[in-house]
Amino acid sequence: MISANDYVTIEKCSELIGLSSEAIRQYKKKGQWREKIHWYKAPNGRIFINIKAVNSWITGKGA
Repeated sequence: MISANDYVTIEKCSELIGLSSEAIRQYKKKGQWREKIHWYKAPNGRIFINIKAVNSWITGKGA
């Protein structure tokens, strides 16, 4: 089970959903995963993935 906040690093997202870290970065770069929907950039520069939004994207039930 994912923690209460549902935001994880690219590496943890890769573990959880089975995509490579590079594939995740490509989805970001190509705009398939959109900032402030699928991912956020923290003030320290780290990227965090919104697991709920990504699951919706994977199943075709949302963003």
